[in-house]
Amino acid sequence: MSDAQAAPFSAWEREIALRYLRARRDEGGVALISAISFIGIALAVSVLIIVISVMNGFRADLSHIMLSFEPHARVYGGEVLDRSLPQVQQRLRAIPGVAEAYPVIESEALITSDRAATGALVRGLAPADLRANSLIAGNLVAGSLADFGTGVDGGGVLIGSKMAQQLGVGPGDTLSLTGPAPEQTVLGTVPVQKAYRVAGVFEVGMSEFDTSVVIMSLAQAQQLFDRAAPDYIALRFDNPDQAPAARGAIAAAAGDGAVVKDWTEDNADYFNALRVEHNVMALILALLVLIASLNIISALVMLVKNKGRDIAILRTIGARQSSILRIFFLCGAIVGALGTLTGVLVGVVFCLNIVGIQRAVEWVFHTQVFSSKVYFLSHLPEKIDPAEVIWITVFSLLCSFLATLYPAWRASRLDPVEALRYE
Repeated sequence: MSDAQAAPFSAWEREIALRYLRARRDEGGVALISAISFIGIALAVSVLIIVISVMNGFRADLSHIMLSFEPHARVYGGEVLDRSLPQVQQRLRAIPGVAEAYPVIESEALITSDRAATGALVRGLAPADLRANSLIAGNLVAGSLADFGTGVDGGGVLIGSKMAQQLGVGPGDTLSLTGPAPEQTVLGTVPVQKAYRVAGVFEVGMSEFDTSVVIMSLAQAQQLFDRAAPDYIALRFDNPDQAPAARGAIAAAAGDGAVVKDWTEDNADYFNALRVEHNVMALILALLVLIASLNIISALVMLVKNKGRDIAILRTIGARQSSILRIFFLCGAIVGALGTLTGVLVGVVFCLNIVGIQRAVEWVFHTQVFSSKVYFLSHLPEKIDPAEVIWITVFSLLCSFLATLYPAWRASRLDPVEALRYE
């Protein structure tokens, strides 16, 4: 046999590599170790894809809910808001990309019912601005917006679903809110306390909001918290990513004395923590892929040892060292490639059916595996990023290919005379 004219990775090289992989142990094969290497790589790749996709989905869902509930930018400045609020709003709405600019009053309060009491973040919005917020107006699970904001003292308010459960109330029931600012009476200084009717219950799917937020009309909030002017003007953009770049235009439109903050500042620590967690988890799981691919080395070392006589015969009949290297490289590369592709397939299929899998696990074990109280979301999210899947695939293949080089090189350097001496 002579491979002088044969192209690299020719048919006979591929045929010998496949024959070695299929060989039984009594024929000098290492099928068990190869199978372990295959399973290890497949599991490592699939776990990496699943974890990264879940973290991407968690970040995307959390960002969507937070940016649907929270303003994309805020304009603070008591004097400006007090003296020329309509004009400021008009100038802010004229900024390219701004969809809404509306006043907000926001403060903490104590909320009590006949059954319980808890702290709450109270947000005052004009009824028209509330109806424009699809996250709240479109996710009412009880009641309606018909009675929202009717009257000043005793008018209808909205509360989150988990808060309603905690307080044991529903639409039509009465709540008492106690504001932080004291009120002067003939009996002295006492906290401001007013009664309100529950007009509706919303559920946005994020525990932080569903547990602690009360929405009331702007007029009600002004009276409860004794505000002569809104606390800030909230801005919403067609695309939240436009907010940071528009800070200069917002400041110019708001006038002197205004302070502008966008959502990247309000939630910087939170999103930075998620980004760091994503990168660290990806690094740790990538090391698992690397470790799994190292199993190929042990499989090929044993294969080279078992096939020493075959290597010597191939060299004797004309096979070059490069051909021997390519044969054993193919043995390891095939295992690595099949393991990688299987892992990608399993990971993607798992992610696409993750909600059904979550429900099945909860049904079998009769427990909640994804608590919204801990993870803020009510379901296990996923978002498959094609670029990251490609990166994981390339990384796994690269690790597998590199792991085959040393054993394949050792096989190519085997001396035929030494290999056949004791045969």
